[in-house]
Amino acid sequence: MMQTPGVLISFLGFVLVLGPLVFLHELGHYLVGRWCGVKADVFSIGFGRELVGWTDKRGTRWKLSLLPLGGYVQFAGDMSPTSKPSAEWLALPAAERNRTFQAKALWQRALIVLAGPVTNLLVALVILSGFTMAYGKLVVPPVVGVVQPGSVAEKAGIRVGDRIVALRGGAVDTFLDVKRLVAEHPGEPLGLVVERDGKRQALPVVAALRSDADRFGNVQKIGFIGIGPASVQLVRVGPLQAVGEGARQMRDIVDTMVTGVVQIVTGRREVKELGGPIKIAKFSGEQLVSGWQPFVFFVALISINLGFINLLPIPVLDGGHLAFYAAEAVRRRPVSARGQEWAFRTGLALVVALMLIVTVNDVASLDLFGAHGLFGAKVFGG
Repeated sequence: MMQTPGVLISFLGFVLVLGPLVFLHELGHYLVGRWCGVKADVFSIGFGRELVGWTDKRGTRWKLSLLPLGGYVQFAGDMSPTSKPSAEWLALPAAERNRTFQAKALWQRALIVLAGPVTNLLVALVILSGFTMAYGKLVVPPVVGVVQPGSVAEKAGIRVGDRIVALRGGAVDTFLDVKRLVAEHPGEPLGLVVERDGKRQALPVVAALRSDADRFGNVQKIGFIGIGPASVQLVRVGPLQAVGEGARQMRDIVDTMVTGVVQIVTGRREVKELGGPIKIAKFSGEQLVSGWQPFVFFVALISINLGFINLLPIPVLDGGHLAFYAAEAVRRRPVSARGQEWAFRTGLALVVALMLIVTVNDVASLDLFGAHGLFGAKVFGG
């Protein structure tokens, strides 16, 4: 087992992961806002007191702030958290007011808000597609090549040569799908269907629970049935196929994240499996010392997390604003200021509560307390 990197390496990894991703997220908002004719007053990486900054010729203040846990673009008009026009905005001359966020059409405001999360997803797609272009696509047919003696699979009647055609009610195209779905559902019926001698047969398989530890001692609980693939091949692909493979990997990562969150909400996994900034910093340092490929892949995972989380329909997040815009499009009028205010307060309370939970989990998982987090990366890491 490799020793966990020190605080300085972890902090450096955290900055190298989160800094560029936050910048690109906010740059997405900024560029689409600029394309729509909206003036940006402030572009900040981090929150709180300004550490260093400058003002460009368009009047935008670019700054690096004290707390490196996010960032923001403040568009002209000084929006409140609920995006309500301020008194100052109402008093602006018509020409100047037209350059503010609130003056733009609904579809333009939606595009500006959507641009941040989409940028994060595009960054991840570029990374995953780039890896596929460079190293090839892993082709693993869903054919069983190994059945471990005494395993769940052997007891359920799975045989070498069986082709797995369905799992948990969905079709299976590759053994990678089998591995992912089994890992995601420990202790649950898998609804496994195999094709044997030209006939399909449903087998009663319930995934066993296994605890896997990586070389840094991080423990993760996963499902396990005890089978292996018949063949594994690395195939070179062109740009379009690489993008398609990258998109498939993104879909699988998001599916794993959603499954993990649902399992925690429904009590099938423990809340302590959630992780936050401290866990991200820990994993960032570990991936940094593991080499540039694992580190860049980890960047892609965090980028997907940022994009996905920001699209959740929770007020104070980008997805919350998009939900208000969707309601406005259906109702043909904005949600009332009072409704937005209450929604914002509720969303803020949820986010603060979540941050408290993950921070407590992070601190409790430190080696100082003799425990390890289980899979914070599922929700915030990867």
